[in-house]
Amino acid sequence: MSDTRHDVTRAQAEEAVRTLLKWAGDDPAREGLLDTPKRVAKAYEDWFSGYALDPDEYLARTFEEVCGYDEMIVLRDIEYESHCEHHMAPIIGKVHVGYLPDGKVVGISKLARVVEAYARRFQVQEKMTAQIANCIQRALAPRGVGVVVVGAHECMTTRGIHKRGVSMVTSKMLGGFREDARTRAEFLRFIEVAANR
Repeated sequence: MSDTRHDVTRAQAEEAVRTLLKWAGDDPAREGLLDTPKRVAKAYEDWFSGYALDPDEYLARTFEEVCGYDEMIVLRDIEYESHCEHHMAPIIGKVHVGYLPDGKVVGISKLARVVEAYARRFQVQEKMTAQIANCIQRALAPRGVGVVVVGAHECMTTRGIHKRGVSMVTSKMLGGFREDARTRAEFLRFIEVAANR
C-alpha cells in the first residue's frame, strides 16, 4: 500500500494519533506511547484494507460444469471484523450467505472474500448486509440470494449504554429468498443449525 491515502500522508495520520492521545489526557512523548502513532497507522492499513478491494472482482471467475446443480448453496459462519462508522468502534460477528445458482457457481472462498472486502471499511451493519447480497446478485445473477449478518457492536458495549452480550441480526433476501417462503425457511434452517451448535 502506498504511503498516501486520499491525499493524507502517513506522517499526517501519525500526527493525528498524537493529537488524539494528547486530547485523551496522555503524553504521546512518553516511552510507552512513542511508537503508538506508527502502530495505529499500520493497524488502520489492515482494518480498512477493504477500500482498496473490488468485491465484484472476486466473483468474476465462475464455474459452469456443475452437472445441472441448482439447489441452494450456503456458506455459514464467515467470521468478520469491522468498525462502526459512527464511533469507529469494532463490530465483530458472523455472516451467513446462501444463493440459488442459475447455471454457474463460484468458489466458496470467494464468498468469504466478498464479506471481508466490505467488512474492512467503516460500516453500519444494515449497509454491509445489503452490499454483500447485492454484490452476489450482480456478479452471479442467481435465482436468489440470502445474507444474514450477526454482529456485536462495541460502540454499544464499551460506551454509551454499556450493554454486553447483545447481538444485532440483519438480513437481505433477494429473488427466490424473498419471494418464496419455503426457500427462505430452508436457508434460515441451515444457518440456525450453525447458531445452535
